[in-house]
Amino acid sequence: MTLKTRIKICGLTRAEDVAAAVEAGADAIGFVFYERSPRAVSTAQGAALAKALPPFVTPVGLFVNADTAQVRAACEAIPPLLLQFHGDESLADCEAAGRPYLRAARMAPDFDLLNFAHRFPSAQALLLDAFVDGYGGGGKVFDWSLIPPNVPAPVVLSGGLSPANVTDAILAVRPWAVDVSSGVELAKGLKDAVLMRQFCAAVREADARRLDASEGL
Repeated sequence: MTLKTRIKICGLTRAEDVAAAVEAGADAIGFVFYERSPRAVSTAQGAALAKALPPFVTPVGLFVNADTAQVRAACEAIPPLLLQFHGDESLADCEAAGRPYLRAARMAPDFDLLNFAHRFPSAQALLLDAFVDGYGGGGKVFDWSLIPPNVPAPVVLSGGLSPANVTDAILAVRPWAVDVSSGVELAKGLKDAVLMRQFCAAVREADARRLDASEGL
């Protein structure tokens, strides 16, 4: 039996960080196409960074209430781009580019994740982040017990993850993937190669512990 939690490292802005993330074992690299973010890159910058990715490492473009033209321009510049919508986008907005997408959900005590999931049936996965003012999780951990057990889509767990807590997060939630940004940074948009290696190693440790448990070891 194989248990492999996928790893997405988001908010990269430098070529050396992309290389270090890939070397650490990331399955996906996130580029923020939201100009108000301190981690924002232009379409041209994102395309240049994505060109360095090897096969089977997925580029992901994060958008917040972007117009369809901006999303399509990014798709043209980065052909394998997986879309990630983090704003108030409707189902039609998410589907407008005709590309696979992730839909971010902002978790709060009164948030109905099952209803949200049914509103976006075409989403490849739901990315669960903390609810804060504005958009994004702000590097905050949310209460994982808010996640119902029967979410009808793969779950990408985000929100305040770091090398120190990601093993516990995976054992508690058992997500399909984890997403990290601020937890592996020197400063906003500047990643730390050591922290990225530690994060990926902690994910693999969680997977090994899950496999041992499933085999009754």
